[in-house]
This record gives sequence, C-alpha cells and structure tokens, in this order.
Amino acid sequence: MGDPKAALTVHVYEDPRCPYCREFEITGGGPELREAMVRREAKTEYTLASFLDDRVGGNGSKKAVNALRAALEEGRFAEYHAVLYVHQPPESADGYTDAFLLELADQVDGLRGPEFDAAVKTMKYRSFVTASQKAYERAGGTEEPEGPGTPTAVINGRRIPTEYTGVLLDATSFADLLQRIRSNPLAWNGLDR
Repeated sequence: MGDPKAALTVHVYEDPRCPYCREFEITGGGPELREAMVRREAKTEYTLASFLDDRVGGNGSKKAVNALRAALEEGRFAEYHAVLYVHQPPESADGYTDAFLLELADQVDGLRGPEFDAAVKTMKYRSFVTASQKAYERAGGTEEPEGPGTPTAVINGRRIPTEYTGVLLDATSFADLLQRIRSNPLAWNGLDR
C-alpha cells in the first residue's frame, strides 16, 4: 500500500486476532504509518499470520486473512483492514465468523458483492492464508521458527529490535522513528542487523 517510490518501506507482521496488533493499528504507530503513506513518505507491506487460531482455538484469524485477501482483490484492503481492527473481537472469542466478516464489509463502500461474499464463505484464498502464515514463520528465522511475534515491523529491510518493539505501540515514538529514518536512512540501514 502507498506510493511505490516512497523512501520508506515498512513491512508489518500481524495476526488479525492479536490485541497488540489492534493497539498498533488504532492508537499506536498504525495511524502515523497511514499518515506517512498519505504524505507519500512510506509504503506498507503486510504479512498476515494466523497462528493464534492454533494457540487459542478456532479459525477466526484464517477467516479474517482470507477476507482481507478478498478485499484486496476488490481494491478495498486498506479500508477493510481498518474496519477489522476497530471491531476486533476479544482474542479468545474467535469472533471472526463469516457472518461477522460480511457484516463488517458492509461498512466499506463498494466491498460487498457476489464475488467478495463467495470468497469469504468458501475460504477462496485458503492457499494464500497458508502461504502467508509460512512467510510469517520464515520471517522469524532459526531463532524464532514459529514467527517473530506480532506486531513486528521491518523498516527498509531492518527489523525493529525486539527490545524496542514498544515503539510500535506509541504513536509519537513511532512517528519520530519514521522521521529519523527518513532524515538519515544510512544510519538506520548501516546498523547491525
């Protein structure tokens, strides 16, 4: 999402059921990231995980990732992504049912229609959901074979170190980090990875 020529590329790893991802998207760095995209300073890539289904039961993460992929097909990913996090059910509730996902889609102009609805109801993008989860796991490398945790952000190819992930949940700190990287990208890119 965003201007392909933007100086900053922010890769975000999220699970739709993750309450910390909701915090990032609603009150943390997410709004600052969206503003940077509007200003054409950043573009965002997402890897959507579904590991919480295995950890807490159910299949809500998988269903939400599938629905987000269907929204991408309709050109409404960003809008639907925002709506899902605003209305995220409690992590343990497994509330992302087909009916709830379709109800939330009603809040996004132009999203609901036969193709989107069928994609949600049939898990049309099941292979995408599986591939996205595997990409998430690979992102953890040998040190974190189950994935890097969510939310995680990689900016211009460099992951925010685990001990500093709190910056993702603080809007001011995240905005400051983006500005510092934009002002001095060589310092950020030259740090030890």
